[in-house]
Amino acid sequence: MSELAEPRVKSREVVETPARRALGFLLQPPALGLLLALLVAGLLGGWFHRQARDELVADQQSRIAIIEGSALADYVAGMLAAQPDDAAALQAGISEWTERSPGEDQIRVVRLAGARLLASTHPADTKGELPRRLGKEEKWLYDLGQELRAAADTNAAEGVYRKPQIDVNRPAEGRVRITVPYLVDGAIAGFVQHEGPLAEVPAAAGAGPGLLPLVLIPVALFLVLALVLNRSGSEPSRALRWTLFLVALGLFSAAWYWYAGRSLSSLGQLAADGNEMVGEAFRELRARIGGTFSDSVNTWDVDVFQRPRGLLAPDGSAVAAAEAAAADEFRRPLDRALWGNWALGAGLLAFFALGLARRLKETVTEHRYAYAYVTPAMLGMLILVFFPFGYGIVLSFTGQTIFNTNLPLTEIWVGLQNYIDILGDVQVAKHTAAGWVINYQNFYWTLFITICWTVSNVTVGVTLGMLLALALNTPGLRFKPVYRVLLILPWAIPNYITALIWKALFHQQFGAINQAIQMFGGKPVAWFDGVFSSFMTGLVTNGWLSFPFMMVVILGGLQSISQDMYEAATVEGASRWQQFWRITLPLLKPTLIPAVILSVVWTFNMFNIIYLVSGGEPAGANEILVTKAYKIAFEEYRYGYAAAYSVVIFMILLVYGVFQTRVTRATEAMHK
Repeated sequence: MSELAEPRVKSREVVETPARRALGFLLQPPALGLLLALLVAGLLGGWFHRQARDELVADQQSRIAIIEGSALADYVAGMLAAQPDDAAALQAGISEWTERSPGEDQIRVVRLAGARLLASTHPADTKGELPRRLGKEEKWLYDLGQELRAAADTNAAEGVYRKPQIDVNRPAEGRVRITVPYLVDGAIAGFVQHEGPLAEVPAAAGAGPGLLPLVLIPVALFLVLALVLNRSGSEPSRALRWTLFLVALGLFSAAWYWYAGRSLSSLGQLAADGNEMVGEAFRELRARIGGTFSDSVNTWDVDVFQRPRGLLAPDGSAVAAAEAAAADEFRRPLDRALWGNWALGAGLLAFFALGLARRLKETVTEHRYAYAYVTPAMLGMLILVFFPFGYGIVLSFTGQTIFNTNLPLTEIWVGLQNYIDILGDVQVAKHTAAGWVINYQNFYWTLFITICWTVSNVTVGVTLGMLLALALNTPGLRFKPVYRVLLILPWAIPNYITALIWKALFHQQFGAINQAIQMFGGKPVAWFDGVFSSFMTGLVTNGWLSFPFMMVVILGGLQSISQDMYEAATVEGASRWQQFWRITLPLLKPTLIPAVILSVVWTFNMFNIIYLVSGGEPAGANEILVTKAYKIAFEEYRYGYAAAYSVVIFMILLVYGVFQTRVTRATEAMHK
């Protein structure tokens, strides 16, 4: 019987072609990182570009609408000055205006005196005879006019333009409604409301560069260079990986430089074309009304505060210098955003190209259950803690106030100025004719009070807590559970309720403390009128609140100490003081010092007691840093300055915590 021959399988030899090698390189970390960096940065850059383009188009449309509304207000004011009682002529004038407009325009002319509707082309207003008094359903028109007049008066009185004097509203898609006051004898007598379609601003010039060439060209060049640098096709060495990373970073930077330049250039062209379109609209309206270009400034091309923009000359021609400055100002936030995208893309490229992504994947795979457990908590911390904290730090470098919250942070960026103002003012006291005067608003005075407040309160809390804990730890003490419950009650009651009770106790006329003083023949004390007495009110209140915590912590530490050590010390002839100093305190150190550190941080930021009891009186002399930061933010409305104040408070506590932990080595037992 012949032996059966085993079947032979023909093996196919894999041919290493340039296309196969290029596909292999495309899946390698450097090429993959470059591809992802370009995609992420390009998508974000395109989104930022579209936002900027839409904002620019909307601004140009609003400019044209405001110019027409301002022109119409001047037209109405001129007619009323020439023929104040000729309602028919006014109605004919605005009707002719709407007929000459390209869209379906609607115009109202309202006089505030007497709440009169003088003329209108709105379909709902032409049913009755005009002029007439505004009806109940038209009260919003009268209120709007009064609001604009009050805004103009407020801005003029304060010398600060913070309230809009022109109302811009978009009642429907593709339509805009502009309300502009008109003047009679130099005073606001009423307003003109013009509603019409939005001007069509061609946005083709601002389309921006495409994403496809941004991605394909650098990736293709990188693959070619990678094939040249690694002809063998083997696993790249460390030096070759760094070389490929630097090549990818160079290609990414060059591509992004081209993309950012094209993006900014397209917006600049859109701004120039839009400004020319606005100028044409202005010249058409000026020709419609008539008159010469004798004004020193263009009073129609204004913002919502009726401040001339300066982009158009009185004859409607573009002012080149102002136009270039406005374009640069508009492009600056986009420029920063684009280069921020470059930084993000470069970080993503480094993350993949240098092997960090691979190591992260291995770590997550190995410890996947641990990461699954901590991920929800980390997400919560990211949203609720780290993001607000980071935003507060960024806000501290701005000059944000209640008047400019609508502006981007880049436009109110002041750098380190807030920190210079806080830390650079060292004039705590100055000599005057009446003697030395302390500046209670100075940061260093507030820091001094905060330190005094913290040290005194922690001392009181630790001392009382220690004494009570030692008393409760006495062997054989009767009714010990009752004492524990009673002594912990101040801590169990919400501290704001306790603060309000103590404030009432310190009341000069009706407070129980002053009533008791008067019973013994004394005079009532104005506790909140003196710096020291006001400070003592907060100290007493917070001492009442703080000793239960220290008592509980110290009592727990005392009960963990073996009684055999005290018995041995007694046999050796040690006194109670020696036992306390040589046994109790050293063994309480791991328990007491972390509690003291925590108490210092709590007391340093004890907002409720200062704010509710003394209010920082007198004249802010007893403010601590956290209450001062609160009042700067929510009474003075200086949000950027308050954020910088808060960052300084955080840095003080951070330095204290690190220093205290290292010096005392309070947590060393945890590492053994």
